[in-house]
Amino acid sequence: VCTPVGEIAGHILQAAAAAPDRALLTDAGSTKAAIVSKIEAALPAGKHFVGSHPLAGSEKKGVQFAQADLFENRVVVITPTTRTSPADLQAVTDLWSSLGANLLTMSPEVHDQILAGTSHVPHVIASALAGTTPQADLPLTAGGWRDVTRIAAGDPALWAQILLENRVNVLKSLAGFETKVAAFRSAIERGDTASLRALLTEGKQVRDALGD
Repeated sequence: VCTPVGEIAGHILQAAAAAPDRALLTDAGSTKAAIVSKIEAALPAGKHFVGSHPLAGSEKKGVQFAQADLFENRVVVITPTTRTSPADLQAVTDLWSSLGANLLTMSPEVHDQILAGTSHVPHVIASALAGTTPQADLPLTAGGWRDVTRIAAGDPALWAQILLENRVNVLKSLAGFETKVAAFRSAIERGDTASLRALLTEGKQVRDALGD
């Protein structure tokens, strides 16, 4: 099920009610804890569910942007719980592996904590930067602005759901970002070259560690 995160649990339960016994369902939502909790609390007997999140796709939507190789060499996070059987976990792992994905397994709660910083807050930052740039200034934007703001073109309704579904972790991650921005602001106000270089070096080292 690949619908917006606020609708996934309901759609999974509808599908499970109509599915044959031993049916195994999974999803592609970018938040996990709330979705998994809602589904496991109401999943009909004899039906099975394991949460998934493929870290793939783009800000584009619509069938015209479909890619046959979308999941090749992309990370897919699988989020089993204490209720997940080894057989169900293996079946979902095999599904994503057959599509060329690289698999990681973690709890729904850990997934949401990490993705708040690596996906959800970056979208907030991109949207904030785009939203504070006057349209009259857009002819003067180059690669840096375009790279940073690309994801701001994502579906606002979808992203509002994601941010609210993971609000606790997003707020914690935003607080950390605000602290770092305040450190940049303070160093610039003081004309502190050494502190600015240290902050910029820290960011460069993390980004360089990711590679291309």
